[in-house]
This record gives sequence, structure tokens and C-alpha cells, in this order.
Amino acid sequence: MERKNIWTKYDEKELKALELLNKGYMTFLDKGKTERESVREAIIMAEEKGYKDLNELIKKGEKLKAGDKVYATIMKKAIALFLIGEEPLENGMNILGAHVDSPRLDVKQNPLYEDTGLAYLDTHYYGGIKKYQWVTIPLAIHGVVVKKDGTVIDIVIGEKEDDPVVFISDLLIHLSREQLEKKASKVIEGDDLNIIIGNKPVAGEEKEAVKKYILELLKRDYNMEEEDFISAELEVVPAGKAREAGLDRSMIMAYGHDDRVCAYTSLVAMLEFDSVKRTACTLLVDKEEIGSVGATGMQSRFFENAVAEILNLVGVYSDLVLRRTLANSRMLSSDVSAGFDPTYASAFEKKNSAYLAKGMVFNKFTGSGGKGGSNDANAEYLGDLRRILDENNISYQTAELGKVDVGGGGTIAYILALYGMEVVDCGVAVLNMHAPWEVVSKADVYETKKGYMAFLEN
Repeated sequence: MERKNIWTKYDEKELKALELLNKGYMTFLDKGKTERESVREAIIMAEEKGYKDLNELIKKGEKLKAGDKVYATIMKKAIALFLIGEEPLENGMNILGAHVDSPRLDVKQNPLYEDTGLAYLDTHYYGGIKKYQWVTIPLAIHGVVVKKDGTVIDIVIGEKEDDPVVFISDLLIHLSREQLEKKASKVIEGDDLNIIIGNKPVAGEEKEAVKKYILELLKRDYNMEEEDFISAELEVVPAGKAREAGLDRSMIMAYGHDDRVCAYTSLVAMLEFDSVKRTACTLLVDKEEIGSVGATGMQSRFFENAVAEILNLVGVYSDLVLRRTLANSRMLSSDVSAGFDPTYASAFEKKNSAYLAKGMVFNKFTGSGGKGGSNDANAEYLGDLRRILDENNISYQTAELGKVDVGGGGTIAYILALYGMEVVDCGVAVLNMHAPWEVVSKADVYETKKGYMAFLEN
């Protein structure tokens, strides 16, 4: 069942469409390096296509009918979009579900300090990272500061050409004999991921003069006091734009492909439609990288509550109809898969690996150690998906996450499966997953978007 490289299947027209899609995706990546920024961009794109805020419709007492477009958000970090279909909602929805959080470093609530003439911010890493990958690279700070009066200050430092960047230092090779004897997981400790942000002292000060100058800059540029860190959400991410990769420009190197490549393709697939038979839904959620917890993660009742409100505006709400709507739905858990890397071939099983430029990837199951914590998709569901994709000439492949017992991972799939709906993981193959800079094939981005469209339509 060997799959062919899909670049050769496209004619000139499709190649132009492929490049246009990927150009838009790169712009999305640059504008959305955090979950808040990604949701903000999704709202802009959705409203341009006629989507309306669910809360506004509820306030006005408006009703929904086939063809209506609506979105719901929670805490500006997760969004659910619905295109009301011709069939009763009770028959179920076609759902695409991705996440818009990525591994990063979060600034602590009491972070600012000075040590021997250098000003630092303390951080706590978010999600699964190889800590040593985050030192000696340019970093940017994205996020919000909320003052006591409710004023929200948006902060982005390190992305413009003339912006300063911040960084984490590393021990020079000349003094690294002991460090290099450590395990890779211990070479850089989590408590050492401290961001260097300054070195210039305030004139005439003797104690913590560098820290004081940083506070002066924060006050001048952002009207921010040190106490405001308490109510801030500041995320430290790799600085710089998404870039075309390879001499042939066939790939994209960027921060946050996991899982914004599936979030973007799900979103743009959804926005292509003005009408569908079965109600279509796209979910872009938060906190997947730390277990889908909290109000904005998939384990919250946000999605269920949004569906209940939709049913109410359609005029058919009851607890039983809500349960039937969810149970009769079908979902693609839109998440990335580990791309086969020949340099590290020993970690993969070649026959059951995902390859760049061979199409969208299905992971029937995830988990680890005997499929622990996995959603294992139903064979009947996979059979029907094969029919849909083959009828629409969509290239796809199947994979699992590395060799048995080498590692593992999970997605939001098992959470939606709790409703009794059919769910399978399906997305794009990625190299360097969870590294500061990840890589995908442009062809896979294009093919996955087409596959998501075929799913929503059928």
C-alpha cells in the first residue's frame, strides 16, 4: 500500500491554488502565534464570510435556519463555527476539530528579577518540549496585560524588523564538559529557562538598576507596572515569520504547525461553503498540549453548551435532541502526525508511518504502551471515509505514532468520542514536531484542505 509523492498529480491550475492557499496559511501563522491571536484571526476570516456572533443572536432573539452561519467563542481562546444544514440537527453534524495552542514558555506571575547586571523574566514551559532547543534562539513575547480597571494591553515584542528580541543563554562549549555528560532531558533544566530581557541600568541607581530601567520602559511603552504581571498572560515564542523551506520551496518552516496547520485548513475548508446538507462545524480549541483541561480546553462544556444554544435558536432544543445531535455526529479530529524522518528511522515503523508530500494522514489510534489513552476509530467509519476520499480524488495515508513502545501521544479525539460519535484523527505530517521550528509540505496542506472539504460536504 505504498503511497506516491502527490506533487506530480497537480496541473498548473491546482499548483497555483496550492501556492495561494499556503501563502494565506503563512500569513495566518505570522498573525496567530498564540491561541488568542489565532482565534482573533479566525473571527475576522469568519465574519468576512458572513458568520455572526452567537451571543448577539441570542440577545436579539433571532432564529436560525438552513444556510445561517454562526460562531461562538469562550474567553477569546476557543471558537466553534456552525453552518446550519438542510437536515435536522438531530441527524448529527460533520465536525472538524483542531487546537490552536502550541508548546511555548509562559511568563510567571512574579517573573522580573535582576542578577549580576542582567534583567530576567522567569518562565514555566507549556506542553511537551525538548528544553535544550529553546536556548540561544531569538524569542518574542506575545500576550495581554489586564490592569485592575479592566484595560487590556496587547503586547507583541520581537516580531517587527526593528523590534528587539529576547533570549535564553547557554553554557559555552569551552566549559561544558560536565553539562555534556548529562541526559538530553537534563542538559537544560526547566527552572533554567529564564529569559534575558535587559542589561542597561538606570543612571544614578545602585540596587537593581537594570530591573528598574526595564520597569521604566514597560511604563513608558505599555503603561504597565510590575504588579500588572499578576494579571498578565505573556507567552514566549520563537521570533520570526514562517518561511518557505527547501531550494524548491516545497515546504514551510514555522513555529506552531502543531496544530495550526490543521486549524487553518479546517477553517478555510469550512468557509468555502454557503450551504450543506448536514450541519457543518469547525472547532478550534485551547489547552490540548496540556491535556485539554480548563474552560477553553476540549474537556469543558463549551462545545456542548454552544450546540444547545444552536438547537434552541433553531427551535428544537431538548436534552434528548442535544444528546442525539452529538451521538449522531461524525468528526475528524484535525491534528498533526509525526512525519517519517530518515535521519531517525529507528524510531519509526516504515509501513505505518506518515510521509511528507503523500497526502492527509489518518491515525486510527493514538495513545502509548498498548494504545493506552487512545481513541481507536471504528472500521465502518474508516471504510466510509475511504469511499468519500476516493470519490473526490483525495490522496491520503495511514500512520501510527512511531514504533510500538517507543513513545506515544494523544489528541482531543477521545473526548468527542465520549458522546458516542464516530471520531478519527486526521491531519498533516510534520517534521520536528514540538520543536521551535516545525516543517510541513505545502502539498499536504493543500490536500488536507481538500479532504476536509470533501468530509464536510458528504
